[in-house]
Amino acid sequence: MARLLLVHHTASPALHTMFEAAREGATDPQIEGVELVTRAALAATASDVMAADGYLLGTPANLGYIAGALKHFFDQIYYPCLAETIGRPYGVYIHGNEDVTGALRAIETITTGLRWKLAQAPVTVIGPPDAAARDACWELGAAVAASLM
Repeated sequence: MARLLLVHHTASPALHTMFEAAREGATDPQIEGVELVTRAALAATASDVMAADGYLLGTPANLGYIAGALKHFFDQIYYPCLAETIGRPYGVYIHGNEDVTGALRAIETITTGLRWKLAQAPVTVIGPPDAAARDACWELGAAVAASLM
């Protein structure tokens, strides 16, 4: 069975909404043979990453950058996982109150270094997530999970 690892820093109600939607999409009953594992960014390990076949990442945009928790996650897993996870698919959702450009650029830079492959366009939301944002997060979760079938 394929494993999808959802690494998140869910520090606000807006991020909780996005997390739940991505989780629901990834566990849609039509997607078979994929197990979803969720880990808070500060708890996720290199072993979690190496045991997974694909990744969903969720973060706020804090002061123009990814959450420190997600940066810590990447700092901990980068070198141990560098050669082991090349080519694996990933998706990302980012929430910001004003701007998400720097956070998205950081994710793109780090995942390029890891040589992960973007499986679905990033979902970026500024302000409270509406129904369209929730649907986009659901689709993100479903698409990344389906890519592992």
